[in-house]
Amino acid sequence: MTETTEQVGGRITPDELLAVMGPTPADNREGYSFVVPWKSEMAGGVVKSMIKLDKLLESFSNPIYGPFALTASWQRQVLDQTILDPVKQFARFLTLTGRNPDIFGEINGGIYLSYAHLMRSLCSNFIIDDRFDMEKARHMTSSEEGKSFLKQSVEEFAFLEKKFNSLGLTRLKAKKELLISLLVLITETPLKDGELPYMPKKADGSDALSFPMYLEQGRLRFENLYREHAFDIKEFSKRATGGKIGYCRFEHVAHSNLHSVFLRHYLPPDDFQPNGKVLYLNTPLINLPEIYDMAKGKSIVEGMLKEGYEVYLVEYSDASFESSRLGLDFYGKDIHDYYLELIEQRHPGSDIHVMGYCMGGTLILPYLARRAEERMAAGKPMDILKVAVVVAPVKFDDDESGHGKMRDIIRSEYDPDVVGALFGDVNVPPQVIEFGMNEIQAGVAYFMAHGFCSRADRADSINDSAPFLYWLTHGTKFPARAHREWLQNVYLENQIYEGTFCLPSTIPALDGKPVRMDALRETGVAIFNYRGDRDPIAPSKSCISSDIWGQSDDANIGIVRGGLNRTIEKHVGHVFVVSKTLLAEFLTMVSAFFRGDSNPSTPS
Repeated sequence: MTETTEQVGGRITPDELLAVMGPTPADNREGYSFVVPWKSEMAGGVVKSMIKLDKLLESFSNPIYGPFALTASWQRQVLDQTILDPVKQFARFLTLTGRNPDIFGEINGGIYLSYAHLMRSLCSNFIIDDRFDMEKARHMTSSEEGKSFLKQSVEEFAFLEKKFNSLGLTRLKAKKELLISLLVLITETPLKDGELPYMPKKADGSDALSFPMYLEQGRLRFENLYREHAFDIKEFSKRATGGKIGYCRFEHVAHSNLHSVFLRHYLPPDDFQPNGKVLYLNTPLINLPEIYDMAKGKSIVEGMLKEGYEVYLVEYSDASFESSRLGLDFYGKDIHDYYLELIEQRHPGSDIHVMGYCMGGTLILPYLARRAEERMAAGKPMDILKVAVVVAPVKFDDDESGHGKMRDIIRSEYDPDVVGALFGDVNVPPQVIEFGMNEIQAGVAYFMAHGFCSRADRADSINDSAPFLYWLTHGTKFPARAHREWLQNVYLENQIYEGTFCLPSTIPALDGKPVRMDALRETGVAIFNYRGDRDPIAPSKSCISSDIWGQSDDANIGIVRGGLNRTIEKHVGHVFVVSKTLLAEFLTMVSAFFRGDSNPSTPS
């Protein structure tokens, strides 16, 4: 460290307190750059083996196997009653109650929450009326009674850390760093070895703050976190938002409830100046739809209402029992036919533009291609001529697309029989989806929590992040059959890109047949394609819809020619809409595309 403070009166040091804790899984002594949920993977492997054995015994229970059939049937009955039925019932119960069906993941969640409560309790000894009292900290770190209390406190943190069920770059490691920074603050002593948490760095790697300045920044950080009860991002986001996010007012369109799906109509603001056009937003099946409407100033909906659009959004809600039996025929075709018909009845003669985010964009493209085929077959021109897709992958292979790692994970870890047995009629919980997503985003849970704490010295950053953190930590269930078809048909077989993806149709010649994606270009559909080169979920080389199906014959014509497809690649990740600057740039470009401007402003 660049500076130290003089040791006074035998004060205890952060290194002495950390020594009391001993090594724990939160330290990542192995140096992993990712999470290793080894207990979850081991338990999952056992359950998978048991279900496979059950299927095997079922196949041998056929009377044609004679006496072996009786033995196999008996063994299967024992297996089901003693192991599988309780496991299935437990997974079903946890899913229905919104909890993690991975018991070790559920325990980890409890550890996060308990750790946060311990942190707040410890801070309460030093924070009075939302102000950090350094005199109290000096007394506690100097007196024998205070030192004893602090050692007992860190032992309690150690108890939780040693119960943790994962290794590597975990969210608990981020919490441990916050604890370390608190110990440094109250002792006013730097660590003997290792970097100080949240110490900003210069270009040459040296500390950007003096140690006294670092302590002052830490004081502000803990005052802000304590005042907002923000020691756990999931708990904080739920409390801060009241479990409700979104800025713009909306109503559900009458008669739009299809199973668990609704059509939202966003109510125009008082100063609304209609442009006579409609924008139809398709959302992913696995996230809250507020990705389009996170908060004031962070809302695509808000921006497009200001442009004069009547805005409608497909709200998938939390999948129900009926939803579990619905596949991509329903989610990729039926609901859009029905909702667009409702919109046409409400706004006869209005141009309809379409936007799809992530999976919502991936699935809306074959829908529009099938719609184009149907209208050509009926001798009608295409009625939806502009679509904007945002971080929407359409190519899934092992090489160029960037999806090779996820495809490997699906092939090695995903088993439709296992998922069906555990979640068949209660649908796939968001924690299962998150588990897979974390596999392709090394240490994402750590970096999210670390970044939140790092910025917490600025009071406004805490509440500003609450809507996004709630969206991030509160997903929705994926309808079971649609989940199976999404992984098999889209991810593994790459059917949309290969031209083998099938959808239903009211025209017999097209019904159940592969969608011909070139129908988009043939009927004059222009595609606005926004992608990010830092996006691991939808890698830029998989987001190529405008290059291959857009109106232009050129591979990528940028954004300078009006009326044709536009590919825009920015140095952004998957959820860029939480940045007011990036969102404003996006709204400028997409609005220009829908208007048909030939040279829209495009900030670099």
